[in-house]
Amino acid sequence: MNRSTRSVRLRIIALLGVCYGLSTLAARTTDAEEGFKPIFDGKTLNGWDGNPKFWRVEDGAITGETTKDNPTKGNTFIIWRQGKLEDFELRLEYRVFGGNSGIQYRSWEEPEKWGKWVVGGYQADLGATNKWSGTLYEERRRGFLGLRGDKTVVGENHKPKIVAKFADDKKLRSYIKDEEWNEYHIIAKGNHLVHKINGHLMVDVTDEDASMRRYGGILAIQLHQGPPMKVQCRNIRLKRL
Repeated sequence: MNRSTRSVRLRIIALLGVCYGLSTLAARTTDAEEGFKPIFDGKTLNGWDGNPKFWRVEDGAITGETTKDNPTKGNTFIIWRQGKLEDFELRLEYRVFGGNSGIQYRSWEEPEKWGKWVVGGYQADLGATNKWSGTLYEERRRGFLGLRGDKTVVGENHKPKIVAKFADDKKLRSYIKDEEWNEYHIIAKGNHLVHKINGHLMVDVTDEDASMRRYGGILAIQLHQGPPMKVQCRNIRLKRL
């Protein structure tokens, strides 16, 4: 075999290696997203229901914003009206400017008691400074059920018990970018609830509180009362389990 022929063969082998690597990566990406369907079109709020004083589409994202001249008197939400969630996985990108927010899931409404566009239930926290981002909070009921780095079990006394510490809070915090796009991944299967941000496990909660745990309900995004703030969510994909 002359040098020219050998060189050509080596180039072909190298090219085949690159093609194989790209095809493998594409397959992994496809597998990771298999079964996920978009629930926000990136252009309109079709299928979503929130106070038009605060919610719009901007930068291809569902955007909620309060200002000094346009505050909200209480936490207000934009609600997905195309179905309810039971066992599922949710992936989305978010960023927050000022204040804090959250993704409500398996949640419920009581408009006659709380008013319109108000929700209670499990909440995957997120915020501008990421103090609480990744934690599991229950809006209007039991409060924090899992803090970053904790594996907890919620008992019949309605309180979480730490059964393991799988990571350091400050270390997990370092994986989250302030006021930039981050990827949230929420998994709810039975009474087991998991939050991940940018691929890192944040909380792992098992809800054994039979009188208060929830297996189904609505999905919503929170806009928090208080100082002016802005929350954006885009590329929202849902997979029912």
